[in-house]
Amino acid sequence: MAQAIDALRHGWPIRVDGGPVLLPVETAAEPDASGARMLIAAARAQTLKLANQREAAVPHAPVLIEGSERFTLDLARAVADPALDLANPMKGPFRAVALPEAQWPATALEIARRAGVLPAFMIDPAPCEEPLDVTSADLAAFSAPETLRIAARSRLPTAAAEQAEIAVFRSPADLREHAALIIGRQNADRVPLVRLHSECLTGDVFGSLKCDCGPQLDAALATFAQEAEDGGYGVVLYLRQEGRGIGLVNKLRAYQLQDQGHDTVEANLRLGLPDEARDFPIAGRMLSLLGIPRIRLLTNNPAKVTALAESGITIVERVPLSAGINPHNTRYLATKRDRSGHLLP
Repeated sequence: MAQAIDALRHGWPIRVDGGPVLLPVETAAEPDASGARMLIAAARAQTLKLANQREAAVPHAPVLIEGSERFTLDLARAVADPALDLANPMKGPFRAVALPEAQWPATALEIARRAGVLPAFMIDPAPCEEPLDVTSADLAAFSAPETLRIAARSRLPTAAAEQAEIAVFRSPADLREHAALIIGRQNADRVPLVRLHSECLTGDVFGSLKCDCGPQLDAALATFAQEAEDGGYGVVLYLRQEGRGIGLVNKLRAYQLQDQGHDTVEANLRLGLPDEARDFPIAGRMLSLLGIPRIRLLTNNPAKVTALAESGITIVERVPLSAGINPHNTRYLATKRDRSGHLLP
């Protein structure tokens, strides 16, 4: 699966479960390729008025489309990328084609999401080199949290608290390395305060005002430092899942769509990507490896509570978090509340 992800980033074709050859439209290395059909996500198909209501209800579901003429690479990219909608408003005519009863279409779209490329493929293109063969079972193994292990652990004095250490987690079936920052001395007699924090380069590092990620991380660290002073401890689980799991490049594409007036959810769907693609159960595995079965969870997101509970972690208390509200992220926060079910702090 790691090879398949690498292949899509290089623009090389793959084949899933013995199905047709799939060429990633965004990165295709063969400029003269063309194909009679394309595979896209239902949410993108809905934007193009090609999906029915049932398909649109599952935004990341696969949809097979064909046109009156073969898809050239330029046309395929105009179909796949909403950033090109204004430059190429007229497309088609296209029609949706019935998909076979098989797993390969959904697996292909998920591999594209993992690779951080647009979820769009040209089907059986020509010319095309030999594809890399993968299976849906490879994806399942790649996603299994049981393979996660602590790769390294070290003392790490921080600006928030000098008494801190960091543990880094690695899986042979994953390209990401997650981390846990433990502030204070881990104590089996105390229930720690825990924050699941998804990586946000723009907010955590560059101080973006479009979200509340950076201030939330800073507030959590300060809260955990106070916990340590009071004899307890806190843990930040830093999950390498940028842009709610769609990756940095697609996150910035969503930002461009937000500048056109779409909210966070609408922007992701226009890209053909899920609004929420993070893997919260992996945080449960991290806590288990750290020997932490019971926690107080610092969050406004009920999905995190549910995911950890289903992973066998006991949530003793949900602690609300309020930080980072500014004029630039008012709509973003309202969307999290109204469309993603986040609770008010």
